[in-house]
Amino acid sequence: MIKVSVLYPNSESARFDIAYYRDTHMPLVRERLGDACRRTAIEQGLGGAAPGEAPAYAAMGHLYFDSLSDFETAFPPHAEELMGDIPNFTNIQPTVQISQVIE
Repeated sequence: MIKVSVLYPNSESARFDIAYYRDTHMPLVRERLGDACRRTAIEQGLGGAAPGEAPAYAAMGHLYFDSLSDFETAFPPHAEELMGDIPNFTNIQPTVQISQVIE
């Protein structure tokens, strides 16, 4: 299994609408990617390592696929639409990491 993590780095000027992300963007992602996307998860940053420290990431979105090829087949046809929705919930340029899930 692989995990595609979309990380939204935090900053003083960062804007992130978690409700839109949860209620509109991620359902759109799940609908477009269909059964290839096995599950999703959303994380909202609360704090850093030290008490009172800001979180490194405002939010993170995770998409799980059985294989890299499943992701590479499912995502490209919808990339423009999904990436085009980003300004509706954030001004942050996301970072993407694809990882092998080891259980």
